[in-house]
Amino acid sequence: MSEPEVGRWRYRRSLASRVTLLTTMAVGVTVAFLAAGAYVTVRMQLQSTLDDTLYERAYQTTEAPTILNRRTGDQVPAWALVATDLRIALVYEDGTVYRPEQLDDPPALGDPELDVAQGEKASSIRTVLGGPVAYRVVTVPYGDGQALVIAQSLDGQQRVLSKLGIVMLIFGLLGVAAAGAAGFGVARNGLRPVRRLTSSVEHIARTEDLTPLPVEGDDEIARLASAFNAMLAALSASRDRQRQLVADAGHELRTPLTSLRTNVDLLTQASEPDGPDLPPEARAELLEDIRAQIEELTTLIGDLMELSRDEPLAPVVEPVDLTEVVDHAVARVRLRAPAATFDVDARAWWVEGDANALERAVTNLLDNAAKWSPTDGTVTVRLRDGLLTVDDEGQGIAEADRPHVFDRFWRSDESRTMPGSGLGLSIVRQVADRHSGTVAAAASPSGGARLSLWLPGTPAPAVREVVHG
Repeated sequence: MSEPEVGRWRYRRSLASRVTLLTTMAVGVTVAFLAAGAYVTVRMQLQSTLDDTLYERAYQTTEAPTILNRRTGDQVPAWALVATDLRIALVYEDGTVYRPEQLDDPPALGDPELDVAQGEKASSIRTVLGGPVAYRVVTVPYGDGQALVIAQSLDGQQRVLSKLGIVMLIFGLLGVAAAGAAGFGVARNGLRPVRRLTSSVEHIARTEDLTPLPVEGDDEIARLASAFNAMLAALSASRDRQRQLVADAGHELRTPLTSLRTNVDLLTQASEPDGPDLPPEARAELLEDIRAQIEELTTLIGDLMELSRDEPLAPVVEPVDLTEVVDHAVARVRLRAPAATFDVDARAWWVEGDANALERAVTNLLDNAAKWSPTDGTVTVRLRDGLLTVDDEGQGIAEADRPHVFDRFWRSDESRTMPGSGLGLSIVRQVADRHSGTVAAAASPSGGARLSLWLPGTPAPAVREVVHG
């Protein structure tokens, strides 16, 4: 099985099964290490105890009053006859070995025992084989030119270690099985909030019901539910804004479309042979009205497209001269409102942002002021430290209406009969939000309205380092 297939198999397993498997593996590895450590510790302790016993018995033998004849080997000490669990031998300095008892497979002796007999070593201890049997062999000096060898079979120790290994294996397997069952129970109960959250999310995806999820406790699951509720709130607000935009757009489009259809029907009837006879002046007035309504629809559709974009402003590294933006906007509005007078005083202010969007926002502020100013009125424009104020000499804005003038499609009672889409000032606020700025409405000193736009920036353009790649 290839590595991608293994990965797909792993992630097809449920989270509970993976938690159970990982828990079982962790406990199994832990039990294995503990069992191995216990086995090695017991084995070393048994061998250390055996070595101490053999040394003690060997040295006690060398101090016994009855001593074996070292040359003939005809006599055997009395203790050796009753030490049925031991095997003894004498090793002489010339390499001769004397065994008081004949064994089919005696322990194999060698250089370590001969070195003790020759006085090159004080003692030796090691494990040797005697046929299929392993022996622990201790060698100590036994007078001049000879050494006493005592060997004990390790069969008893091996039987103890074998039983210990079997017991550890059985209990280890039982422990792993118990750990698997406990891991399954923990995973099942611990992941119950995750399953509830998953069911709630699936319900939301299936029904589009954006009701917030219940949050219990303050653990990671609760934080996930809180974050999901915040996402639901943002999604609900976005959906409400879209519905409101569609509803308001439909309401605003209905009036010009109805008027346009009425005018077109009149022109169509007048063009028929048996239709009413329209004077040239009336026909020209209808055509001019149709042209104005088409322009109003075009402006409204453009404003709707501008407001329908919810994506944030893309990073712009080029500074924008706001005074230049104001000059261009004033020049455009003067063409549309030639009767209005513009008093402009703008001081240098540089911002980071989209020059086209900023110019559209400033143009909308000036268009609004020109629309509300009388025929011979003056629109006062001031730019100081990033604060752009536009004052008109119209009727002003009622204090109760000022918080709403930048809302979409909002119009005061006095502005119902005025041309416009009701979206111009909404675009101003959107541009301000995208440039981390603010907007406000107040009364001007002349009694009209004052609309303000503040944008963060600097009096001079920032010096940028250009890296050539």
